[in-house]
Amino acid sequence: MKGLRTEPLGARHDRSGFRCGVPELDDYLVRQASQDVRRRVTAVFVMVAEERPRRILGYYTLSSFAVRTTGLPEDEMRKLPRYPTTPATLIGRLARDVGEPGVGGLLLADALKRILASAGEVASALVVVEAKDPSTVTFYQKYGFITFRGCPRKLLFGLQSAGNPQNRQIPTH
Repeated sequence: MKGLRTEPLGARHDRSGFRCGVPELDDYLVRQASQDVRRRVTAVFVMVAEERPRRILGYYTLSSFAVRTTGLPEDEMRKLPRYPTTPATLIGRLARDVGEPGVGGLLLADALKRILASAGEVASALVVVEAKDPSTVTFYQKYGFITFRGCPRKLLFGLQSAGNPQNRQIPTH
């Protein structure tokens, strides 16, 4: 998909025209997202096409998060210091317009690249998502996310191996 860019949500974006098929995600974008940005509760990024920069094709939110290390899978726990919590970044919401297949993977790739780029300034060892349903779990697993112990809809992506060519890579599509 050529001519796409991701940018912070702004007043110029038409939030009312966005429909992802999940009313709570649509409503969040229309009613709450701008307030959360102003209050610094979350950062909201939208994907737009260069030829129609007001129309939102999809969006995601990022915020700081801490994970209880004891809930992590054993393989991830071994990669981390033995602290009670681990700094992480939460992708709180990720949604694409129903008319834009393929944008979900692009949004996730953009979010992960943004998180990795900022992890040198604001520490984050993991990316965490909470999937709403089994198909969303499958979506994230396709890109290398793994589930927390005992929480089948809570998933994580370890950043310590993301940039190493020997290990998982950040998705590019």
